[in-house]
Amino acid sequence: MNETRNVSHFSISVNNLSKRFNREWIFRNLSYEFHSGKTYAITGPNGSGKSTLLQVLWGQVPQTSGTLEYNLEGNSLPVEDVYKHLAIATPYMDLIEEFTLQEMLKFHFSLKAVRSDLRFDELARRMYLEDAMDKHLVNFSSGMRQRLRLALALYSRASVYFLDEPGTNLDAVAFDWYRKELGALPPSALVIIASNDPDEYPAESTRLSMSDHKT
Repeated sequence: MNETRNVSHFSISVNNLSKRFNREWIFRNLSYEFHSGKTYAITGPNGSGKSTLLQVLWGQVPQTSGTLEYNLEGNSLPVEDVYKHLAIATPYMDLIEEFTLQEMLKFHFSLKAVRSDLRFDELARRMYLEDAMDKHLVNFSSGMRQRLRLALALYSRASVYFLDEPGTNLDAVAFDWYRKELGALPPSALVIIASNDPDEYPAESTRLSMSDHKT
């Protein structure tokens, strides 16, 4: 299957975007455009606002000021419809711990189409969890949980992929798996990665430093 044909052109445009919690400005006056077919690295030290920016960009957290616009195939997209086109992985994303791996895959991919029409056993094999299909997530290690979070995003058919600190809790083998699957995303996808580790995003990524938008 040619996955490129299944990914719509998507762009996110922000103008003077700012976010404040109480009296503290997390970032201010950010004007930028994110476009399909590119990977963006949101960089900066811990506490610089990387995760907050991602949450604002995917519509979970409202901005304090400025504008945020989504565009799909040349047409403006209402914020309430944005989630249909996104795949998200974060270390703090909750998993349904009562589920087995098989149940989690079945539930997630009842809401999101799976890339390349992969079967669940093939998905488990790809993420090196084929022996854990009947294991409850509450018994997963931190590394297994992070691998699953990433897999749920990376194997979803989406136009935009948001990855926040993707290497968290991954051992060397799992990290290599992540980089391989990141590189296998459709070339027309829009990928936004928040990280202070250059190994977590491709060297050719366009970088946006949060340190430039603190005042």
